[in-house]
Amino acid sequence: MNKKVVIVSSSPRKNGNSETLAKEFARGASDAGNQVEFITVRELKLEFCRGCLYCQSHDKCVISDSVKDLLGTVQNADVLVFATPVYYYSVSGQLKTFLDRLNPLFPRENKFKDVYIVATCADEEASAFDGAVKVVEGWVDCFDGVSIAGKILCPCVTDVGDVKGNVALKKAYETGKNV
Repeated sequence: MNKKVVIVSSSPRKNGNSETLAKEFARGASDAGNQVEFITVRELKLEFCRGCLYCQSHDKCVISDSVKDLLGTVQNADVLVFATPVYYYSVSGQLKTFLDRLNPLFPRENKFKDVYIVATCADEEASAFDGAVKVVEGWVDCFDGVSIAGKILCPCVTDVGDVKGNVALKKAYETGKNV
């Protein structure tokens, strides 16, 4: 069965390491016959959540920016992939802002059940990913029946292109192929 896979890349750097992994995930998912939509957060007009909770009693957000047009895309995905560089042991600010802006999806009926995390960091310690993973897990925990289906975590990459030749690229492709 073909799935709708929505990948959200939150790297502020074009072709950054996490974005490169996300593109490999997308290639694998596409090669397997899935419909893939790739969202690049740095290209969006994205405002911060105001915490007004208007979205909880209405079917929309009061903010009129790029997220308004993406809520349906995310809500109707079978699979969500959040890709982020790890900064200061957490997700990028861009991803955190995007996740916060998805508040109108709670507690509505959403199609997505599987969420993947794709992350890179300069640190060599696996524990450097803990904070970033916790942020995405916290978001996932707000939705009934949704779980983290997989993680692709690639340490020791700093400069754009450092991920080239890394085994994580193959893992990203294979994971995408098997969503």
